Amino acid sequence: MGFKTGIVGLPNVGKSTLFNALTKTAAAQAANFPFCTIEPNVGEVSVPDARLDKLVEVAGSKTKIPTRMTFVDIAGLVKGASKGEGLGNQFLANIRECDAIAHVLRCFINDDVTHVEGRVDPIEDAATIETELMLADMESIEKRLQNLSRKLKGGDKLSLEQDDLLRRALAALENGQPARTVDVAEDERKTWDMLQLLTAKPILFVCNVEEENAAKGNDFSDKVAEMARKQGAAHVVISAAIEEEISQLEPDETLMFLEELGLHEAGLDRLIRAGYELLHLQTYFTVGPKEARAWTVRAGTSAPQAAGVIHGDFERGFIRAETIAYDDFVTLGGEQGAKEAGKMRAEGKTYLVADGDVMHFLHNT
Repeated sequence: MGFKTGIVGLPNVGKSTLFNALTKTAAAQAANFPFCTIEPNVGEVSVPDARLDKLVEVAGSKTKIPTRMTFVDIAGLVKGASKGEGLGNQFLANIRECDAIAHVLRCFINDDVTHVEGRVDPIEDAATIETELMLADMESIEKRLQNLSRKLKGGDKLSLEQDDLLRRALAALENGQPARTVDVAEDERKTWDMLQLLTAKPILFVCNVEEENAAKGNDFSDKVAEMARKQGAAHVVISAAIEEEISQLEPDETLMFLEELGLHEAGLDRLIRAGYELLHLQTYFTVGPKEARAWTVRAGTSAPQAAGVIHGDFERGFIRAETIAYDDFVTLGGEQGAKEAGKMRAEGKTYLVADGDVMHFLHNT
């Protein structure tokens, strides 16, 4: 799996420009007026990983298949969105389907690009969006609690657990805190995730700055960084304008362009890395003469679960995983060299996949 990130923010903060650049499409119309995104646009990008290129080189694989990341560009939210203002609740529903929220904040001054509030203040912008998501969650929770009341009388275990979690979330929200501040035990996590509360989702603040501040940020992005630190959220500094230019360049031109700006990598790479860290994701590989392929799993994923990412039958019929650490695979010249050096391991059902593992699964059909 990859992961799905919803791009949210007030109108005219650079959301659609960033989406277009990241997905190298013009699917989301970027224009200087509110609500230019009428339907949520979905785009997929390949996740860059130099390790996959090296594995292709070592194994002589004919095809390279990177893992993919999905972006959902959601229309600009405004004050009152939870009550139907602007384009209303239809877009809040799209956020529920995402694994994380990339909250684009305007950290640039440009008199030619209007701001719906008539000022540039990323902290206030973040508060506006957060408030709308909290209000939407409160409304959703109250409705769910009413619907659960009948099931509770029958003593349904799942309903009892949902009721408890919803009431804890509601208490936090009524106290002005997002649902992600609720302390959830590990054995409650599955039920908690099923609730799909908007403010329970991990937040990645994306500071959209001017080109000249793309390398080090500015005063606005510094304030966002401090806010993210206090909230336990992540943040990344990006210039949507630069990403838009990069999307039109050839790979060799991109490197020269970035060097001229004092940047070591494109904003997409930084955004993906920040997202991976936020969601505790990691990558394992399958490598052969036909193809080398990257697969994304959450940290703590067992070998059978990792096999299930390829196909459900692999998980159900799992026997063992032949596993080689990435460094061993590369240093020893591939699978055969690793096997001869005793670096290929047979791992069972309890093995937790490590980042960079090269794996081959044996299973019953």
